[in-house]
This record gives sequence, C-alpha cells and structure tokens, in this order.
Amino acid sequence: MEPKMNQEDVCKLSPAELVDRGICPTCFNRANGGVIYGDIADKLIYQDEEIECFFVANPRAFGHMCISAMEHYHDMSEAPDHLNEKIVRFAKRFMQILCEVYGCERVYLCTMCDGPNNHYHVQLIPRYADEERGSRNFVKPRKAYCFDEEKLNAVRARITAFCEK
Repeated sequence: MEPKMNQEDVCKLSPAELVDRGICPTCFNRANGGVIYGDIADKLIYQDEEIECFFVANPRAFGHMCISAMEHYHDMSEAPDHLNEKIVRFAKRFMQILCEVYGCERVYLCTMCDGPNNHYHVQLIPRYADEERGSRNFVKPRKAYCFDEEKLNAVRARITAFCEK
C-alpha cells in the first residue's frame, strides 16, 4: 500500500497519474485553482453553472475546443438528459461558429471519457479544406495553443448572442 500523499505532492501528479489514483483531474483542477491545467482565461469561451466551453490547450487543430460538464459524470450515459441536450445544442452552434470564424470545412464531434475516473466532456475538432477527411483527424498530432484574441472574441460574441435568444 502506498503512503498517503500530501496535497502539495498530489498537485505535482500528471492527469494520468491522478486518474490512476481514482481522482478526476478536471474536478481536482477546479478545486485547486487550476494547478493541473493552468489559467484558462485566454481559452475560456463560455461558462455557466452546468457547462464550460474552452479552447483546448494542446489542440489537434486551430480552433479545437471542449465542452465540459461542471459536475462530475464519467460519461454521457451518467449525465441527466437535460445536460446532454444542452451540450448537444451548444456543440451544434459551436460547430457553425467555428466554420464561420475559423473558415474550417467541417467540425468533428467526439467524446472519449476513458479511464476509471475521467470527466464527461465533448471535443470539437475542426477539419480544414486542405486536410483529408476521416477519423484520422481525431488523432492528429497535438500542437501548442496559439492565442488569437480576435477569433476568441468573435466566438464569444456569437455564443453570447445564441444564449440571449
């Protein structure tokens, strides 16, 4: 049996190591001031009491984003229907917005909440005209996030207008 870790040591673990210990890294990150994933202010698009929507810190494509449940559910099958419906509505609108703002040809929707204690989220991965179609887009190499204030503000403005309807 491993010795009990103190909070400082737990904060140094990787997301995979947290999951292996039965700790959801998303919930742990929220409860500990962004210690795992850092400050997402330059990536956050929308947040309310049920969901948060943000650009991915290590995207597979320019404009890659995530919609995450605020409460912990392992996957869609555990979440209440109203939350799943909300996530799908937001995903649909974000797919349209990403095509408008980023000029991508298509946006793929996926969810892969893998591991014993992962957190329910969906990912929206843009595909551009010069890229091949198909499932390989789900495993494109990850890149560093490139902050684009103009695009971030355009996406925020469009989703705010959607929410005001």
